[in-house]
Amino acid sequence: MSRDLLAQSALAEIPKILTLMDRNPHSPTYGCCDRNFWQYKIIDFPSGMSQEFVLPLALVYTLDLPNNPFYQQVAMREWAIAGMHYAAKSAHSDGACDDYFPFERASGAAAFTLYAFLETYRLLNLQDAALLNFFETRANWLAHHQESGQLANHEALIVLCLHLLGEVQQTSHWEAQKTRRLERLLSWQSAEGWFQEYGGFDPGYHTLTISCLARLNQLQPREDIQKILIQAVDLAAQFVHPDGSFGGEYGSRNTCNFFPHGFELVGQWYPQALGVNDLFLGGLAKGKQPCYADDHIVGHHVWNYLLAWQDFVGDRPPATTPPTGQFWLKEAGILVDRRQDTELFIAFNKGGVFKLFRQDKLVLSDTQISVQVKQGKKTKNAVAHLVGNYEFEVTDNQIQIRGQLGWAKQTQMTPLKLLILRCVNLTLGRFFPNLVRSLLQKILITGKQQAPFQFLRQLTWQDGQWHITDELKAETWKHVESVGISGHQTSIYVVVSRVFQTSQLQPWIDLSDRAKTLPDGETLTIHRSY
Repeated sequence: MSRDLLAQSALAEIPKILTLMDRNPHSPTYGCCDRNFWQYKIIDFPSGMSQEFVLPLALVYTLDLPNNPFYQQVAMREWAIAGMHYAAKSAHSDGACDDYFPFERASGAAAFTLYAFLETYRLLNLQDAALLNFFETRANWLAHHQESGQLANHEALIVLCLHLLGEVQQTSHWEAQKTRRLERLLSWQSAEGWFQEYGGFDPGYHTLTISCLARLNQLQPREDIQKILIQAVDLAAQFVHPDGSFGGEYGSRNTCNFFPHGFELVGQWYPQALGVNDLFLGGLAKGKQPCYADDHIVGHHVWNYLLAWQDFVGDRPPATTPPTGQFWLKEAGILVDRRQDTELFIAFNKGGVFKLFRQDKLVLSDTQISVQVKQGKKTKNAVAHLVGNYEFEVTDNQIQIRGQLGWAKQTQMTPLKLLILRCVNLTLGRFFPNLVRSLLQKILITGKQQAPFQFLRQLTWQDGQWHITDELKAETWKHVESVGISGHQTSIYVVVSRVFQTSQLQPWIDLSDRAKTLPDGETLTIHRSY
């Protein structure tokens, strides 16, 4: 049964989550879920985000899932409680927590974990004054903290947390802050229906924002929120691929995320939402979903899958697929072109990164031309897939994008860099964590420097096929070491990107030999048809 696929996928990750947790009651780090800290001792602080794992433990303890060996096992309940108490013990005095460096005070980690704690507290029917006091402290910090960047999924989680804690405490204490943060979130929604994620549309994170708003609407139904959810769900339906996979490198954050819970909740009053999940579940059955079993992010999808199983709607209309034609998000810079038996998903603001499907199979994933250049003792990487303002033209049967490559950010840590970062964390970062976070975002994520290469990408529909022509111009090819095209290359730091899925088995297209033989000023041209 399709519903049970959600349970099976989630249950498979519970042993890993338990392995990541310190389950020794006499250990000073009892309940810590960051194994790198408590077991391997290779980092100097625990990641606060890891404590989110208590919610999957509470869910498998309370839900009578098929073939669930953890159901009503007392140890699971005790470990979930221990995880919340360790979070309180390891948090800053203002309730904030760190994720990737000391004194970071990460909004995302604080929001994800507070949501997990509040749901766990409810599921386990707890009465614990110390935990409630901790929840209040963290909620107060979240209510007044403004993180750098616009991440709609974080804002949606914060709004949901403030509402949930108000219900637990039976108070309206956070109502004003909740209203203010909700207005802020809704101001980040484009007229096209998507929410801002680092200045663009990421289909994957879009589904998490849907989950949060759908849960908020379940608790406190509002007509305006329902209208927003209908628009957001209809938009998400455009990005379920024919094979059941979802999103990818053409989104602003390069994620393949899909969070199904919100679609089940919306589907209770807007049945079309259920069809989105059914298409996704078809892909899940065929093994098309990516692997999220990373030590830091494994919890996100586990609890969301389990909640989707819990709230699964039994009476479901047949799933429908979007009609043929062009679906163009001009503000987001993304075009979906469906014709005959093909579906093309292409991002203009990422230089023409695309995925092409024929019937229910991926034909080609293409993240644009990538060039390795030797500059002195360093090797640098110039790519076309960084978010930017590229020139493009679209007609009925032709798409053309042109622009300049940019230098990929490939900064790695060294002992010296890490030492300097820790000094900054312990001094400037202690008092101005948002400034440090903003600087790291500029280094790792936002902004780009142009590289001395110009590209032209042209896709032409003719005789039932897409014909792709790529041109790469360079003043000199002398220092070029390698040129190629990948199906899954990304070049900004996003936590849940770069996970594996089977579509990535597509081989690298190596153009190095052709590029190295070109005279200076000549153009590298590639023709392909699919």
